[in-house]
Amino acid sequence: MAATTIRLSYYLCCLLLIVQVHSVNRDNFKTCDQSGFCKRHRSMQPGNSPYIVLMDSLKISSSQISVQLLNTKTNVRLVLDLYGLQGNTARVKINELEPLKPRYEIPVGDVLIGEPKQQDLKVLDKGAGSITLGLEDNKIVVSYSPFRIDFVSGEEPVVSINAQGLLKFEHFRKKPGWVDKLTSVFSWFSEPFREAQPEEQAPANPIEGEEKKEEEGEKKEEEKKPDNEEEPGLWEETYKSFHDPKPNGPASVGIDVSFPGFENVYGIPEHAESMALKTTKDTDPYRLFNLDVFEYELYNPMALYGSVPVMWAHNEKSTVGIYWNNAAETWIDIRSTTADKNFFSKIADLVKGNTEMAQMDTHWFSESGVVDIFVMLGPRPKDVFKQYAALTGSTELPPLFAIAYHQCRWNYNDQDDVKNVDANMDSFDIPYDVIWLDIEHTNGKRYFTWDAHKFPSSKDMINGEAVKGRKMVTIVDPHLKRDDNYNVYTDAKNRDMMVKGGGGEEYEGWCWPGSSSWPDFINPEVRNWWASKFQYSEYGGSTPDLYIWNDMNEPSVFNGPEITFHKDVQHYGGTENRDVHNLYGFYVQKATAEGILMRSNNEQRPFVLTRAFFAGSQRFGAVWTGDNMGEWSHLKVSNPMLLTLNLAGITFSGADVGGFFRNPDHELQTRWYQAGSFQPFFRAHAHIDTKRREPFLLPEENMKIVREAIRKRYTYLPFWYTLFYHGFRSGETVMSPLWVTYPEDKSTFEMDDEYLLGSSLLVKPITEQGSVGTSVYFPGKDEVWYDIDTYQSYAGSQNTYVNAPLDKIPVFQRGGSIVPRKMRVRRSSSLMASDPFTLIICLDKQGEASGDLYADDYKSFAYRRGEYIHRTFSFKNNILQSSNADPSGKGSTKEWVEKLIIVGYPKAATSVHITVDGNSQSLHHSYDSNSRVLTVRKPEVNIAKDFTITIQ
Repeated sequence: MAATTIRLSYYLCCLLLIVQVHSVNRDNFKTCDQSGFCKRHRSMQPGNSPYIVLMDSLKISSSQISVQLLNTKTNVRLVLDLYGLQGNTARVKINELEPLKPRYEIPVGDVLIGEPKQQDLKVLDKGAGSITLGLEDNKIVVSYSPFRIDFVSGEEPVVSINAQGLLKFEHFRKKPGWVDKLTSVFSWFSEPFREAQPEEQAPANPIEGEEKKEEEGEKKEEEKKPDNEEEPGLWEETYKSFHDPKPNGPASVGIDVSFPGFENVYGIPEHAESMALKTTKDTDPYRLFNLDVFEYELYNPMALYGSVPVMWAHNEKSTVGIYWNNAAETWIDIRSTTADKNFFSKIADLVKGNTEMAQMDTHWFSESGVVDIFVMLGPRPKDVFKQYAALTGSTELPPLFAIAYHQCRWNYNDQDDVKNVDANMDSFDIPYDVIWLDIEHTNGKRYFTWDAHKFPSSKDMINGEAVKGRKMVTIVDPHLKRDDNYNVYTDAKNRDMMVKGGGGEEYEGWCWPGSSSWPDFINPEVRNWWASKFQYSEYGGSTPDLYIWNDMNEPSVFNGPEITFHKDVQHYGGTENRDVHNLYGFYVQKATAEGILMRSNNEQRPFVLTRAFFAGSQRFGAVWTGDNMGEWSHLKVSNPMLLTLNLAGITFSGADVGGFFRNPDHELQTRWYQAGSFQPFFRAHAHIDTKRREPFLLPEENMKIVREAIRKRYTYLPFWYTLFYHGFRSGETVMSPLWVTYPEDKSTFEMDDEYLLGSSLLVKPITEQGSVGTSVYFPGKDEVWYDIDTYQSYAGSQNTYVNAPLDKIPVFQRGGSIVPRKMRVRRSSSLMASDPFTLIICLDKQGEASGDLYADDYKSFAYRRGEYIHRTFSFKNNILQSSNADPSGKGSTKEWVEKLIIVGYPKAATSVHITVDGNSQSLHHSYDSNSRVLTVRKPEVNIAKDFTITIQ
């Protein structure tokens, strides 16, 4: 199979197709109809579930119930474990009672940061048809026949599991021979003559409105094949020329999850799709299966590079969500329906009048593993983000350089090219922090090496960047060139660390180096080995100022099915790739980040960019949206894609500025820089066949506008850094849809062309060609917003047309907020580390404002030892007060306050005084009556000190 030698000509043909194709070739990727397990699950019709709860098996402990489920059609038994967890969360886990072999479960401590802490469950009622449990202020109702679980918050049903009866659990079984098939047929023919057992009787009380469907289903049941007769695709499948032998047979799992009372659901990246997910009634389900899909199509449910199986439902009253803890290929169907109020009236006092209640029905199914669902009950947006972060972790606080501007291209040709780009950026006064090297910097695509002719003195090159406070990033992909003279490959081979083919041989595929093999990152020992390769003694020519980029880690296999691994590829412990596929890139980034940590004795924060990701990847670095195109449509879709990533916990994320493929015109490139400067990860990147497009190569007018956008990013770095700190501490989003801050404003629920940074900045990028203005929705009744450049004010809770010529990106600061900036822009962020702050104080209608600032050394883990400062600012009654927001922070800094800009101040001040340590002195100030801005100059107080500034 994969070990077959592939001729070089075939490889070159594959390579040309990959790098030159002008749009995604859909034929390279499966549809649901081409996936056996997807077809089997999707063919199920809503109705009463064949599963019932066997109450005589019920076991109750303080925080858990365990009970058996019986499939009344097959007599197969499952076990249900329901846990109460701390933080208003529950866990629903369904597994085989007695599997032939253990089913794969993701090891605790990898995606989940630890075993979730449990919370007491109270038995509120135990009747003949259900048991009701109490979890904090919520009720959990487990119905027996048919089996279903409903979560009720404040007498409102919010989540229902198996309400549509779509639970399907394909148990492990022995492959049938001809005797088994003959027995199956005999059993089917004799079925009408056997006396039905009580447990096989159809469940009572069918769902209202489903009686006709049940009758139709029974009619179809009479016409179908015997239950035990094997369906096509259970034990083997063929896709194009690729054969999947499925040695373990069918093992898929699926169940429906409904959100009664909700009209919108979000999450499950990665898809080039709107933020509010669409119904899949007339399309394929949304697919989660990490794939290398270059030049991807927009607004469809096709899988892309990463997978985060988390979904939120939001309405005016509450926000809830689920996390599907399964790493196998997964599909999710979505339908917009109406809730069954008759059923819910039995478990909650909610029926008021005859008004219908909306409901979002979702159907989740994975190729293998178990059903493991975490139900997060909010009730507010920030609550569910915190609940999810408690499970999978939050985005680690990045080093400051990582949130500045990155200059990248496939490829900078040699050291002189790098030197010239660096010199030109300085000559044109364009700041940047990181320059990147793609695959051409290596010796023949052998990672951890350098091309000796193009990069003969890599340390000198990196040090040349470092003296200006800059860093370098090199690409290190997981495929290793099969070359016995390549020591990284031979070391892994000799240690037997490679992924194996289905026959146990070393798996061979094709990627950038040609014939390649892949380390088995599922194995913890392999991850440790990989991490050791980043030691300076192992990675020759590297320095402490070199960081890493993991690409192609879905993994991408040019000659593999769907350009990735065969599903029967063998991993650590005999696990098949079908069980763990979506984890491979997660583990590559994890091992790489651990390597960067190891080389500094765990003192310096790592930076690792990854293309493939899974839940929990936020802990190890940044993510980008992959191989996009230099087209207006791709600029536009970057907003909802990044919003969805943020909602799924991947907050340190961005899109290639300018688009990876094709040649954007000057207007598009300019607008993309403006947008990227207000997105979390800010990197320009381009394909090797595109024209050079560094910002200094633009026409002068465009270059100046782009330069201003990049410089503006640098002035806001203190604000960005504080946002990332809050995200690290609580799991909050950095880039947010408006409904996160304004959860009761229905007009924002599907809005994804503008967004908030924290709660202070509103951003509306221009994404339409030729636009010189746009309609901006300003949220918040009785609120006021201020243009960050002109300080023009706009009233909240209304749409307003705003002029936006080419040199303008519409960004607004909320009245009532205080935003820290640094206005002395230098070549790189590290050169600004000790520079002073300017506080932008935008007043609300009451003349008040508040905000905060976090600072540390911007690079190390010293903050874990308390070496940081966190200040809170409050402006009220004409007094600005700065106080310590966190007594645990005992850091010091040279940074000081240079200026206050108070926006929306009603009149000129007669005097301004600052008081520090009991000493008071007057300050210089001025007032602009046209913009209503009061400027206070040179308080010259260290930012770590308590102080008050009083305005008379």
